[in-house]
Amino acid sequence: MTLRSLILSALATGVIATTSCAEPVKITLLGVGDVYNFEGGKTRGGLARLNAVARAERAANPNTLYLFDGDMLSPSLLSGLDKGSNMIELTNIVPFDLAVPGNHEFDFGPEVFAKAMTRTKYPWAAINITGADGKPLPGLGGVMTKDIAGVKLALIPVAQDTSPQVASTGDLKFGPTAESAIEAARQARKDGADLVVGVVQAPHSDDQKMLASKAFDVILSGDDHDLVVQYNGITAYVDTSTEANYLVPIDLTVDVQEKDGKRSVKWEPNFRFIDTASVTPDPETMKMVDQFKAELDKELNVVIGKTEGPLDSRRNVVRTQEAAIGNLIADAMLQAVGAEIAITNGGGIRADKEYAAGSDITRKDVLTELPFGNVTVLTEVTGQQVWDALENGFSKIEDGAGRFPQVAGLKVVADKSKPVGSRVVSVYVAGKPLDLKATYKLATNDYMLTGGDGYTALTGGKVLVDARGGKLIANDVMVLVKKLGTVTSKVEGRIVVK
Repeated sequence: MTLRSLILSALATGVIATTSCAEPVKITLLGVGDVYNFEGGKTRGGLARLNAVARAERAANPNTLYLFDGDMLSPSLLSGLDKGSNMIELTNIVPFDLAVPGNHEFDFGPEVFAKAMTRTKYPWAAINITGADGKPLPGLGGVMTKDIAGVKLALIPVAQDTSPQVASTGDLKFGPTAESAIEAARQARKDGADLVVGVVQAPHSDDQKMLASKAFDVILSGDDHDLVVQYNGITAYVDTSTEANYLVPIDLTVDVQEKDGKRSVKWEPNFRFIDTASVTPDPETMKMVDQFKAELDKELNVVIGKTEGPLDSRRNVVRTQEAAIGNLIADAMLQAVGAEIAITNGGGIRADKEYAAGSDITRKDVLTELPFGNVTVLTEVTGQQVWDALENGFSKIEDGAGRFPQVAGLKVVADKSKPVGSRVVSVYVAGKPLDLKATYKLATNDYMLTGGDGYTALTGGKVLVDARGGKLIANDVMVLVKKLGTVTSKVEGRIVVK
Protein backbone atom coordinates (compact mmCIF):
# COMPACT_ATOMS: atom_id res chain seq x y z
CA MET A 1 0.00 0.00 0.00
CA THR A 2 1.43 3.36 -1.00
CA LEU A 3 1.94 6.22 1.48
CA ARG A 4 -0.74 8.21 -0.34
CA SER A 5 -3.18 5.35 0.04
CA LEU A 6 -2.39 5.03 3.77
CA ILE A 7 -3.04 8.73 4.35
CA LEU A 8 -6.30 8.69 2.40
CA SER A 9 -7.44 5.62 4.30
CA ALA A 10 -6.57 7.17 7.66
CA LEU A 11 -8.41 10.33 6.83
CA ALA A 12 -11.46 8.34 5.76
CA THR A 13 -11.54 6.41 9.04
CA GLY A 14 -10.69 9.37 11.25
CA VAL A 15 -7.41 7.86 12.49
CA ILE A 16 -5.48 11.12 11.90
CA ALA A 17 -6.81 14.12 13.88
CA THR A 18 -6.75 17.55 12.29
CA THR A 19 -4.17 19.83 13.94
CA SER A 20 -3.44 23.47 13.21
CA CYS A 21 -0.11 24.85 14.40
CA ALA A 22 0.86 28.48 13.91
CA GLU A 23 4.25 30.03 14.47
CA PRO A 24 4.79 31.39 18.01
CA VAL A 25 3.90 35.07 18.31
CA LYS A 26 6.01 37.57 20.28
CA ILE A 27 3.90 40.17 22.08
CA THR A 28 5.47 42.99 24.10
CA LEU A 29 3.60 44.66 26.96
CA LEU A 30 5.03 47.99 28.14
CA GLY A 31 3.25 49.31 31.24
CA VAL A 32 3.78 52.61 33.00
CA GLY A 33 1.94 54.70 35.57
CA ASP A 34 2.21 57.36 38.26
CA VAL A 35 3.99 59.86 36.02
CA TYR A 36 3.45 63.41 37.24
CA ASN A 37 6.38 65.65 36.35
CA PHE A 38 6.82 66.27 32.64
CA GLU A 39 10.57 66.87 32.81
CA GLY A 40 11.48 64.03 35.18
CA GLY A 41 14.54 64.08 37.39
CA LYS A 42 18.09 65.14 36.61
CA THR A 43 19.17 61.72 35.40
CA ARG A 44 16.09 59.59 34.72
CA GLY A 45 12.37 59.61 34.14
CA GLY A 46 10.15 62.18 32.45
CA LEU A 47 8.08 62.15 29.28
CA ALA A 48 10.95 62.63 26.82
CA ARG A 49 12.70 59.47 28.02
CA LEU A 50 9.42 57.54 28.33
CA ASN A 51 8.36 58.43 24.79
CA ALA A 52 11.80 57.40 23.52
CA VAL A 53 11.40 53.95 25.08
CA ALA A 54 7.86 53.54 23.74
CA ARG A 55 8.95 54.46 20.21
CA ALA A 56 11.86 52.01 20.41
CA GLU A 57 9.67 49.16 21.66
CA ARG A 58 7.13 49.64 18.89
CA ALA A 59 9.89 49.83 16.30
CA ALA A 60 11.44 46.60 17.59
CA ASN A 61 8.12 44.72 17.73
CA PRO A 62 4.96 45.83 15.93
CA ASN A 63 3.04 43.58 18.35
CA THR A 64 3.65 45.97 21.24
CA LEU A 65 0.93 47.23 23.56
CA TYR A 66 1.79 50.45 25.40
CA LEU A 67 -0.41 50.67 28.50
CA PHE A 68 -0.95 53.31 31.19
CA ASP A 69 -2.15 52.27 34.65
CA GLY A 70 -3.16 55.58 36.20
CA ASP A 71 -2.13 59.02 37.55
CA MET A 72 -0.81 61.69 35.21
CA LEU A 73 -3.03 64.79 35.33
CA SER A 74 -1.95 65.72 38.89
CA PRO A 75 -0.13 66.55 41.13
CA SER A 76 2.72 68.66 39.84
CA LEU A 77 3.52 72.32 39.80
CA LEU A 78 2.61 72.82 36.13
CA SER A 79 -0.48 70.62 36.39
CA GLY A 80 -1.59 72.79 39.27
CA LEU A 81 -1.58 75.67 36.79
CA ASP A 82 -2.96 74.01 33.64
CA LYS A 83 -4.96 71.14 35.18
CA GLY A 84 -2.83 68.49 33.52
CA SER A 85 -2.97 69.86 29.98
CA ASN A 86 0.83 69.52 29.67
CA MET A 87 0.65 65.77 30.28
CA ILE A 88 -2.02 65.33 27.63
CA GLU A 89 0.03 67.12 25.00
CA LEU A 90 3.18 65.18 25.83
CA THR A 91 1.56 61.74 25.91
CA ASN A 92 -0.24 62.47 22.63
CA ILE A 93 3.17 62.50 20.92
CA VAL A 94 3.46 58.74 21.48
CA PRO A 95 -0.10 57.64 22.34
CA PHE A 96 -0.92 54.74 24.63
CA ASP A 97 -2.93 51.81 23.34
CA LEU A 98 -5.02 52.10 26.50
CA ALA A 99 -5.05 54.33 29.58
CA VAL A 100 -6.75 53.68 32.93
CA PRO A 101 -7.71 56.70 35.06
CA GLY A 102 -5.96 56.91 38.43
CA ASN A 103 -7.32 58.77 41.43
CA HIS A 104 -5.26 61.84 40.49
CA GLU A 105 -7.14 62.10 37.20
CA PHE A 106 -10.02 63.40 39.33
CA ASP A 107 -8.12 65.94 41.44
CA PHE A 108 -9.71 68.78 39.48
CA GLY A 109 -13.14 67.14 39.37
CA PRO A 110 -14.89 64.74 36.96
CA GLU A 111 -15.62 67.49 34.45
CA VAL A 112 -11.91 68.17 33.90
CA PHE A 113 -11.23 64.47 33.41
CA ALA A 114 -14.13 64.17 30.97
CA LYS A 115 -12.67 67.03 28.94
CA ALA A 116 -9.21 65.46 29.08
CA MET A 117 -10.54 62.25 27.54
CA THR A 118 -11.78 64.18 24.52
CA ARG A 119 -8.30 65.68 23.98
CA THR A 120 -6.19 62.53 24.06
CA LYS A 121 -5.21 60.54 20.99
CA TYR A 122 -5.65 57.31 22.94
CA PRO A 123 -8.62 55.59 24.59
CA TRP A 124 -9.43 55.60 28.31
CA ALA A 125 -11.18 52.69 29.99
CA ALA A 126 -12.24 51.40 33.41
CA ILE A 127 -14.84 48.70 33.96
CA ASN A 128 -15.68 49.76 37.52
CA ILE A 129 -16.55 53.45 37.01
CA THR A 130 -20.08 54.56 36.24
CA GLY A 131 -22.13 57.72 36.52
CA ALA A 132 -24.60 58.36 39.32
CA ASP A 133 -27.22 56.60 37.19
CA GLY A 134 -25.11 53.46 36.98
CA LYS A 135 -24.47 53.90 33.27
CA PRO A 136 -21.01 53.98 31.63
CA LEU A 137 -19.38 57.37 31.26
CA PRO A 138 -19.24 58.80 27.74
CA GLY A 139 -15.76 58.27 26.35
CA LEU A 140 -14.72 55.76 29.03
CA GLY A 141 -14.53 52.24 27.64
CA GLY A 142 -14.58 48.80 29.19
CA VAL A 143 -12.81 45.55 28.40
CA MET A 144 -10.75 45.92 25.22
CA THR A 145 -10.06 42.95 22.96
CA LYS A 146 -7.18 42.73 20.51
CA ASP A 147 -6.36 40.19 17.79
CA ILE A 148 -2.57 40.14 17.55
CA ALA A 149 -1.33 37.83 14.80
CA GLY A 150 -4.09 35.37 15.63
CA VAL A 151 -3.75 35.65 19.41
CA LYS A 152 -6.94 36.79 21.11
CA LEU A 153 -5.94 39.18 23.92
CA ALA A 154 -8.27 40.86 26.42
CA LEU A 155 -7.27 43.99 28.36
CA ILE A 156 -9.07 44.39 31.70
CA PRO A 157 -8.91 48.07 32.76
CA VAL A 158 -9.74 48.78 36.42
CA ALA A 159 -9.57 51.96 38.49
CA GLN A 160 -8.93 52.30 42.22
CA ASP A 161 -12.10 52.08 44.31
CA THR A 162 -10.74 54.45 46.98
CA SER A 163 -10.69 57.34 44.51
CA PRO A 164 -13.79 59.02 46.02
CA GLN A 165 -11.99 59.25 49.37
CA VAL A 166 -8.79 60.81 48.02
CA ALA A 167 -9.92 62.80 44.97
CA SER A 168 -12.79 64.95 43.71
CA THR A 169 -14.87 62.33 41.87
CA GLY A 170 -18.23 64.06 42.24
CA ASP A 171 -21.14 61.64 41.98
CA LEU A 172 -19.24 58.97 40.06
CA LYS A 173 -19.53 55.43 41.37
CA PHE A 174 -16.56 53.07 41.77
CA GLY A 175 -17.02 49.32 42.02
CA PRO A 176 -14.57 47.21 44.08
CA THR A 177 -11.21 47.06 42.32
CA ALA A 178 -10.05 43.48 42.85
CA GLU A 179 -13.47 41.84 42.68
CA SER A 180 -14.44 43.74 39.51
CA ALA A 181 -11.15 42.85 37.85
CA ILE A 182 -11.34 39.13 38.69
CA GLU A 183 -14.93 38.81 37.52
CA ALA A 184 -14.15 40.54 34.22
CA ALA A 185 -11.02 38.43 33.69
CA ARG A 186 -12.90 35.18 34.17
CA GLN A 187 -15.63 36.32 31.80
CA ALA A 188 -13.05 37.28 29.17
CA ARG A 189 -11.59 33.79 29.41
CA LYS A 190 -15.04 32.27 28.94
CA ASP A 191 -15.52 34.52 25.92
CA GLY A 192 -12.47 32.97 24.26
CA ALA A 193 -9.51 35.16 25.21
CA ASP A 194 -6.15 33.43 24.79
CA LEU A 195 -4.44 35.98 27.04
CA VAL A 196 -6.00 38.06 29.80
CA VAL A 197 -4.08 41.19 30.85
CA GLY A 198 -5.08 43.37 33.79
CA VAL A 199 -4.25 47.08 33.54
CA VAL A 200 -5.08 48.38 36.98
CA GLN A 201 -4.49 51.10 39.51
CA ALA A 202 -4.50 49.25 42.80
CA PRO A 203 -2.62 48.95 46.09
CA HIS A 204 -0.49 45.88 46.76
CA SER A 205 -3.32 44.24 48.75
CA ASP A 206 -5.61 44.23 45.71
CA ASP A 207 -2.76 43.17 43.43
CA GLN A 208 -2.21 40.09 45.57
CA LYS A 209 -5.92 39.21 45.48
CA MET A 210 -5.79 39.34 41.69
CA LEU A 211 -2.65 37.22 41.60
CA ALA A 212 -4.19 34.63 43.91
CA SER A 213 -7.29 34.38 41.70
CA LYS A 214 -5.27 32.82 38.84
CA ALA A 215 -7.64 34.64 36.49
CA PHE A 216 -4.93 36.70 34.76
CA ASP A 217 -1.95 35.92 32.58
CA VAL A 218 -0.41 39.36 33.17
CA ILE A 219 -1.13 42.18 35.64
CA LEU A 220 0.31 45.67 35.14
CA SER A 221 -0.41 47.77 38.22
CA GLY A 222 0.21 51.32 39.38
CA ASP A 223 -0.43 53.35 42.54
CA ASP A 224 2.19 52.10 45.04
CA HIS A 225 5.16 53.83 43.35
CA ASP A 226 7.14 50.61 43.76
CA LEU A 227 9.03 48.58 41.19
CA VAL A 228 7.97 44.97 41.72
CA VAL A 229 8.37 42.02 39.34
CA GLN A 230 6.74 38.70 40.16
CA TYR A 231 5.92 35.46 38.34
CA ASN A 232 4.29 32.48 40.02
CA GLY A 233 4.16 30.24 36.97
CA ILE A 234 0.62 31.38 36.17
CA THR A 235 0.59 35.17 36.25
CA ALA A 236 3.33 37.65 35.36
CA TYR A 237 3.09 40.81 37.45
CA VAL A 238 4.78 44.21 37.30
CA ASP A 239 4.15 47.11 39.66
CA THR A 240 5.27 49.87 37.34
CA SER A 241 7.18 52.22 39.67
CA THR A 242 6.82 56.00 39.28
CA GLU A 243 7.87 58.91 37.04
CA ALA A 244 9.01 56.44 34.34
CA ASN A 245 12.28 56.10 36.20
CA TYR A 246 12.42 52.37 35.55
CA LEU A 247 10.48 50.41 32.95
CA VAL A 248 9.96 46.65 32.64
CA PRO A 249 8.71 45.54 29.21
CA ILE A 250 7.42 41.97 29.19
CA ASP A 251 7.99 39.91 26.06
CA LEU A 252 5.49 37.06 25.76
CA THR A 253 6.27 34.21 23.37
CA VAL A 254 2.81 32.82 22.68
CA ASP A 255 2.13 29.46 21.02
CA VAL A 256 -1.51 28.87 20.04
CA GLN A 257 -2.58 25.47 18.74
CA GLU A 258 -5.87 23.99 17.66
CA LYS A 259 -6.52 20.28 17.78
CA ASP A 260 -9.85 18.60 17.16
CA GLY A 261 -11.52 21.99 17.43
CA LYS A 262 -9.96 22.70 20.80
CA ARG A 263 -7.64 25.66 21.30
CA SER A 264 -4.62 25.54 23.59
CA VAL A 265 -2.31 28.39 24.52
CA LYS A 266 1.21 28.23 25.90
CA TRP A 267 3.36 31.24 26.70
CA GLU A 268 6.51 32.30 28.46
CA PRO A 269 7.41 35.72 29.87
CA ASN A 270 10.72 37.49 29.44
CA PHE A 271 11.13 40.49 31.74
CA ARG A 272 13.48 43.25 30.58
CA PHE A 273 14.71 46.01 32.89
CA ILE A 274 15.25 49.54 31.54
CA ASP A 275 16.86 52.21 33.70
CA THR A 276 15.85 55.39 31.88
CA ALA A 277 19.06 57.07 33.06
CA SER A 278 20.57 55.29 30.05
CA VAL A 279 17.86 56.46 27.61
CA THR A 280 18.40 59.33 25.15
CA PRO A 281 15.33 61.63 25.35
CA ASP A 282 13.02 61.70 22.35
CA PRO A 283 13.88 64.91 20.39
CA GLU A 284 10.29 65.80 19.46
CA THR A 285 9.14 65.43 23.05
CA MET A 286 12.17 67.27 24.40
CA LYS A 287 11.32 70.29 22.28
CA MET A 288 7.90 70.49 23.93
CA VAL A 289 9.39 69.82 27.38
CA ASP A 290 11.71 72.81 26.91
CA GLN A 291 8.72 74.95 25.95
CA PHE A 292 6.87 73.92 29.09
CA LYS A 293 9.93 74.61 31.23
CA ALA A 294 10.14 78.14 29.81
CA GLU A 295 6.42 78.60 30.38
CA LEU A 296 6.76 77.38 33.96
CA ASP A 297 9.64 79.75 34.67
CA LYS A 298 7.48 82.58 33.38
CA GLU A 299 4.52 81.43 35.49
CA LEU A 300 6.59 81.23 38.67
CA ASN A 301 7.19 84.95 38.71
CA VAL A 302 3.47 85.67 38.77
CA VAL A 303 2.13 87.57 41.79
CA ILE A 304 -0.68 85.60 43.47
CA GLY A 305 -1.29 87.83 46.47
CA LYS A 306 0.29 90.10 49.01
CA THR A 307 0.79 90.12 52.75
CA GLU A 308 -0.90 92.64 54.99
CA GLY A 309 1.61 92.28 57.81
CA PRO A 310 5.18 90.98 57.89
CA LEU A 311 6.10 87.34 57.37
CA ASP A 312 9.30 85.80 58.70
CA SER A 313 10.64 82.44 57.55
CA ARG A 314 14.10 82.79 59.07
CA ARG A 315 15.45 79.55 60.45
CA ASN A 316 15.67 80.74 64.05
CA VAL A 317 12.01 81.82 63.93
CA VAL A 318 10.20 78.88 62.29
CA ARG A 319 12.15 76.37 64.43
CA THR A 320 11.62 78.00 67.82
CA GLN A 321 8.29 79.86 67.91
CA GLU A 322 4.93 80.43 66.30
CA ALA A 323 5.47 82.13 62.93
CA ALA A 324 2.91 83.93 60.80
CA ILE A 325 4.13 82.10 57.71
CA GLY A 326 3.84 78.81 59.61
CA ASN A 327 0.22 79.68 60.41
CA LEU A 328 -0.44 80.40 56.72
CA ILE A 329 0.99 77.05 55.65
CA ALA A 330 -0.79 75.08 58.38
CA ASP A 331 -4.10 76.83 57.56
CA ALA A 332 -3.71 75.92 53.88
CA MET A 333 -3.09 72.26 54.76
CA LEU A 334 -6.06 72.15 57.12
CA GLN A 335 -8.43 73.64 54.56
CA ALA A 336 -7.12 71.51 51.67
CA VAL A 337 -8.17 68.20 53.28
CA GLY A 338 -10.95 69.34 55.60
CA ALA A 339 -9.06 68.62 58.82
CA GLU A 340 -9.82 69.79 62.35
CA ILE A 341 -6.18 70.43 63.23
CA ALA A 342 -2.86 70.63 61.39
CA ILE A 343 0.76 70.14 62.40
CA THR A 344 3.73 70.66 60.09
CA ASN A 345 7.42 70.82 60.88
CA GLY A 346 9.10 74.22 60.89
CA GLY A 347 12.16 72.66 59.27
CA GLY A 348 10.18 72.24 56.06
CA ILE A 349 10.00 76.04 55.68
CA ARG A 350 13.26 76.92 53.98
CA ALA A 351 13.57 80.36 52.36
CA ASP A 352 15.10 81.96 55.48
CA LYS A 353 13.58 85.27 54.46
CA GLU A 354 11.69 88.27 55.81
CA TYR A 355 8.72 89.76 53.93
CA ALA A 356 7.87 93.32 54.82
CA ALA A 357 4.23 94.30 55.33
CA GLY A 358 2.59 94.89 51.96
CA SER A 359 5.01 92.63 50.06
CA ASP A 360 3.86 90.80 46.96
CA ILE A 361 3.80 86.98 47.14
CA THR A 362 4.70 85.07 44.00
CA ARG A 363 4.44 81.41 43.12
CA LYS A 364 8.24 81.37 43.24
CA ASP A 365 8.13 82.60 46.84
CA VAL A 366 5.88 79.72 47.87
CA LEU A 367 7.98 77.12 46.11
CA THR A 368 11.15 78.55 47.61
CA GLU A 369 9.63 78.28 51.06
CA LEU A 370 8.42 74.70 50.41
CA PRO A 371 11.01 73.12 48.10
CA PHE A 372 10.81 69.48 49.17
CA GLY A 373 7.72 68.48 47.21
CA ASN A 374 5.96 67.28 50.36
CA VAL A 375 2.29 66.40 50.13
CA THR A 376 -0.60 67.26 52.46
CA VAL A 377 -2.04 64.10 54.02
CA LEU A 378 -4.96 63.46 56.37
CA THR A 379 -4.99 61.00 59.24
CA GLU A 380 -7.37 60.25 62.10
CA VAL A 381 -5.54 60.11 65.43
CA THR A 382 -6.38 60.13 69.12
CA GLY A 383 -5.87 63.11 71.34
CA GLN A 384 -3.06 61.19 73.04
CA GLN A 385 -1.27 60.84 69.70
CA VAL A 386 -1.64 64.58 69.13
CA TRP A 387 -0.20 65.29 72.58
CA ASP A 388 2.71 62.89 72.00
CA ALA A 389 3.39 64.43 68.60
CA LEU A 390 3.57 67.89 70.17
CA GLU A 391 5.93 66.61 72.87
CA ASN A 392 8.22 65.48 70.07
CA GLY A 393 7.88 68.87 68.40
CA PHE A 394 9.17 70.68 71.49
CA SER A 395 11.78 68.04 72.42
CA LYS A 396 14.76 69.72 70.75
CA ILE A 397 13.79 73.36 70.83
CA GLU A 398 17.18 74.26 72.36
CA ASP A 399 18.89 72.88 69.26
CA GLY A 400 16.67 74.74 66.79
CA ALA A 401 15.61 71.36 65.38
CA GLY A 402 13.33 71.22 62.36
CA ARG A 403 10.71 69.23 64.24
CA PHE A 404 9.35 72.37 65.94
CA PRO A 405 5.60 72.42 65.13
CA GLN A 406 3.69 75.05 63.23
CA VAL A 407 -0.02 74.45 63.79
CA ALA A 408 -3.61 75.26 62.87
CA GLY A 409 -6.76 74.54 64.87
CA LEU A 410 -4.70 74.28 68.05
CA LYS A 411 -3.59 76.43 70.95
CA VAL A 412 -0.58 74.96 72.72
CA VAL A 413 1.38 76.02 75.76
CA ALA A 414 4.80 74.43 76.32
CA ASP A 415 7.50 74.90 78.91
CA LYS A 416 11.00 74.32 77.58
CA SER A 417 12.46 74.30 81.09
CA LYS A 418 10.75 70.99 81.79
CA PRO A 419 12.26 67.57 80.93
CA VAL A 420 11.88 66.29 77.38
CA GLY A 421 8.62 64.36 77.13
CA SER A 422 6.90 66.52 79.73
CA ARG A 423 7.02 69.94 78.13
CA VAL A 424 3.46 70.29 76.87
CA VAL A 425 1.44 72.16 79.48
CA SER A 426 -1.92 72.47 77.74
CA VAL A 427 -3.58 71.90 74.37
CA TYR A 428 -6.90 73.34 73.22
CA VAL A 429 -8.93 72.44 70.12
CA ALA A 430 -11.78 74.74 69.09
CA GLY A 431 -11.68 76.36 72.53
CA LYS A 432 -11.91 73.08 74.44
CA PRO A 433 -9.16 71.07 76.15
CA LEU A 434 -7.74 68.28 74.00
CA ASP A 435 -9.55 65.02 74.80
CA LEU A 436 -6.87 62.34 74.96
CA LYS A 437 -9.39 59.58 74.22
CA ALA A 438 -11.24 61.33 71.39
CA THR A 439 -10.23 61.12 67.74
CA TYR A 440 -9.32 64.09 65.56
CA LYS A 441 -8.77 64.56 61.84
CA LEU A 442 -5.23 65.84 61.52
CA ALA A 443 -3.54 67.33 58.46
CA THR A 444 0.22 66.89 58.27
CA ASN A 445 2.84 66.21 55.61
CA ASP A 446 3.75 62.85 54.13
CA TYR A 447 7.23 63.00 55.67
CA MET A 448 5.89 63.33 59.22
CA LEU A 449 3.16 60.76 58.62
CA THR A 450 5.86 58.11 58.23
CA GLY A 451 7.66 59.18 61.42
CA GLY A 452 9.96 61.80 59.93
CA ASP A 453 11.54 64.31 62.34
CA GLY A 454 10.68 61.97 65.22
CA TYR A 455 6.92 62.14 64.69
CA THR A 456 6.40 58.41 65.28
CA ALA A 457 3.24 59.23 67.21
CA LEU A 458 1.52 59.98 63.90
CA THR A 459 2.31 56.61 62.30
CA GLY A 460 -0.42 54.69 64.10
CA GLY A 461 -3.45 56.64 62.94
CA LYS A 462 -6.11 55.79 60.38
CA VAL A 463 -4.86 57.34 57.15
CA LEU A 464 -7.67 58.98 55.20
CA VAL A 465 -5.64 60.75 52.50
CA ASP A 466 -2.16 59.38 51.90
CA ALA A 467 0.77 60.68 49.86
CA ARG A 468 -0.70 59.24 46.67
CA GLY A 469 -4.01 60.99 47.23
CA GLY A 470 -2.82 64.32 48.56
CA LYS A 471 -1.63 67.41 46.74
CA LEU A 472 1.63 69.32 47.03
CA ILE A 473 1.66 71.55 50.10
CA ALA A 474 3.00 74.33 47.89
CA ASN A 475 -0.07 74.02 45.66
CA ASP A 476 -2.36 74.11 48.70
CA VAL A 477 -0.68 77.29 49.94
CA MET A 478 -0.91 78.93 46.52
CA VAL A 479 -4.60 78.11 46.34
CA LEU A 480 -5.21 79.76 49.71
CA VAL A 481 -3.09 82.86 48.95
CA LYS A 482 -4.88 83.34 45.65
CA LYS A 483 -8.24 82.93 47.36
CA LEU A 484 -7.40 85.44 50.10
CA GLY A 485 -5.71 88.00 47.87
CA THR A 486 -4.30 89.68 50.94
CA VAL A 487 -2.77 87.37 53.52
CA THR A 488 -3.60 88.44 57.07
CA SER A 489 -1.71 85.67 58.87
CA LYS A 490 -0.05 86.83 62.07
CA VAL A 491 1.27 85.51 65.35
CA GLU A 492 -1.87 85.08 67.44
CA GLY A 493 -1.03 82.83 70.37
CA ARG A 494 -1.41 79.44 68.73
CA ILE A 495 1.90 78.43 70.33
CA VAL A 496 3.23 79.84 73.59
CA VAL A 497 6.64 78.65 74.72
CA LYS A 498 7.61 79.55 78.28
